[in-house]
Amino acid sequence: MEETLQALQGTVARVIYENSETGYTVFELAADGELHAVAGTIGEVHEGESVTVYGTFGEHKTYGFQFQAQSCETAVPQDLTALQVYLSSGALPYIGAATARKIIDRFGMQTLDIIASDPEQLTFIRGITSEKARAIQHEFQRMFGVREAITWLGRFGISPSRAVEVFRHLGPATVDALTQNPYLLCGEPLQMRFTQVDKIAAELQLGQDSELRVSAALLYTLRLNAGNGHTCLPRIQLVTSVARFLGVEPERVDRQLSRALEEDEVRSLPMGEREFIFLPDLLCAEQDIAARLRDLAAHPAQPPRDVEINLQALERGQGFSYAPAQREAIRMAVSSRVMVLTGGPGTGKTTTVNAIIALLEHQGERVSLCAPTGRAAKRLEELTGHRASTIHRLLEVDYTGGVVRFIHNEKNLLRCDAVILDEMSMVDVKLFQSLLAALRVGCRIIMVGDANQLPSVGPGNILGEVLRAGSLPTVCLNEIFRQAAKSLIVSNAHRIVEGEPLLNGGKDDDFFMIEADGAACQQLVCDLVCTRLPRRYGFDPIRDIQVLCPTKIGPVGTVELNKQLQQRLNPPRPGLAQIETAGRVFRVGDKVMQVRNNYDIPFERDGGETGVGAYNGDVGIVTAIDPAQGTMRVQMDDRCVTYGQENLAELEIAYAVTVHKSQGNEFPAVVLPTADVPEKLRYRNLFYTGVTRARSLCVIPGRRAMVSAMVANVRQNMRYSALGWLLSQEIGG
Repeated sequence: MEETLQALQGTVARVIYENSETGYTVFELAADGELHAVAGTIGEVHEGESVTVYGTFGEHKTYGFQFQAQSCETAVPQDLTALQVYLSSGALPYIGAATARKIIDRFGMQTLDIIASDPEQLTFIRGITSEKARAIQHEFQRMFGVREAITWLGRFGISPSRAVEVFRHLGPATVDALTQNPYLLCGEPLQMRFTQVDKIAAELQLGQDSELRVSAALLYTLRLNAGNGHTCLPRIQLVTSVARFLGVEPERVDRQLSRALEEDEVRSLPMGEREFIFLPDLLCAEQDIAARLRDLAAHPAQPPRDVEINLQALERGQGFSYAPAQREAIRMAVSSRVMVLTGGPGTGKTTTVNAIIALLEHQGERVSLCAPTGRAAKRLEELTGHRASTIHRLLEVDYTGGVVRFIHNEKNLLRCDAVILDEMSMVDVKLFQSLLAALRVGCRIIMVGDANQLPSVGPGNILGEVLRAGSLPTVCLNEIFRQAAKSLIVSNAHRIVEGEPLLNGGKDDDFFMIEADGAACQQLVCDLVCTRLPRRYGFDPIRDIQVLCPTKIGPVGTVELNKQLQQRLNPPRPGLAQIETAGRVFRVGDKVMQVRNNYDIPFERDGGETGVGAYNGDVGIVTAIDPAQGTMRVQMDDRCVTYGQENLAELEIAYAVTVHKSQGNEFPAVVLPTADVPEKLRYRNLFYTGVTRARSLCVIPGRRAMVSAMVANVRQNMRYSALGWLLSQEIGG
């Protein structure tokens, strides 16, 4: 049963804490002859302001008994004295006590109406210019608008913190704008669920066949599919699915789609016999990538005359000879502006990359190494002995104004002669477009990856599309070298690719399967992580062992396993700091993962360097929690990231993560449960990606029949993309 909200009316006596970004405020309210502590996401308040707050009294673990507010309404000052107190509080810019007195003397009880709707009259007050008057009005509207937005959106079950985010995007006219078109909530950048917004629209009595509804559903469907990796959809499929989803005639949807095309809200590209529909930025990204790759391929580099001599010198220094495919890749790298190097584990990609770096540097080229994630960049650095960074760090993120930009772009090019990009299968089209745009004329790019892994989390399938087009210089390494062939992880990875039965090792091997099902498999996973593997192999159960799950749901999905593993590995105990948010508990010592990009969260590197940014897939350990301040510090490789209450929702417990989230990472030991995999996730490249994340040990608890089914299923999640077709037109056609 829902708790009945109480109303508390009074005057703000003192503001204790406020966060203008999140709207979270703590203050003392003088009401009924008492001072009450009030806290909640209600927007800013100011001393002397008359307000009514709605919420409940409760006990806070840190701050004690307080009124926990869910919304706040401003009461208009009832007399000139109250108005003087409010205006003198510093709530509005350029108005102090003396100026407040002058304004009230001139306008009396009409003062607030003047500020809200006719600020130019304020210029009659000495010292207030037109510019200052507009600034006063803007702040007044902002302050009251955020509260109005919180209250209005709260009627529809939207949380105060989300309402503040909506207000930051739509501004003081938030309520008016949403009353006219509630579907703004499911557009960029708010992206609320369409079904949630549709209920709001129904309450506002918008018709089921409203043009606003159909248009919003078209854009929402394209964005939703972009989140699933598609850069486009066939027109017929888009129209049919939206019509079915909305319960309207396909003809109405098609008419609205034609209007959206005319107004450039979406774009169209015929490919073969079908027409495909794109969000404009995704079509531009794929067209731009294809054009830039065409230019790179059309202008091969002049190969150095002494490449063979230098290769032989490298071989003498290394004490071994490169395989024919490796030699081909090395020669191709130094004679091309663009090339692709692919291969599975144990095929010598790293050895080949090291040789390419050595030859390029020998001829005086400045080489930059990068990868999509921090973990992948760190591993690349360890394997090559050369400094490597994330793509974001290479391009240098600029997040001023809340918009993601890169400092290095087509107007401020990277100062390097060659870029080696590892884990290419993970890179989405928007990020790759930004990287290519920042390459100077003459710079070469070498893309390295494993085509059998899962494609990027974001839209596109660049590596797969490039290989399918066959238009760029490419070398695929297939030979497994003798030392790597001793590893069952390596040999089974290649068996997965070939669809062959897997070899099951013993306890002395680096790969073995254990038959288990359901709850028994959950218990087995926990025992393996917490006791059996650490005892036998010396692994740290938190830092060295990673559970990778095909799914989030079920007894061996990430949700249930994280509950069990946290309870066993890091249970609550006296003196151990913890913090709760959105039904989750974080404790000092927990393993956590960043689950979406945050470009402006602060961090400090081990060497004292400071910066901002934490990215989807970054993994770390909680090192400190301050429950009173609502802050938490997480060590992510060489960065210590500080989280406030407002961005704790960006973290998840990460003793168990999905295979998709593990891309680009490598772990000493992987436990990959396969007891209960949903049918839509039973495919080869998902299982292959999980197995190849293991460096020293891979354990598969679960059903061997499920493993066989996944290995046999060559169906991948097909992605609609234009890049392969564009490349074949740009380069091959």
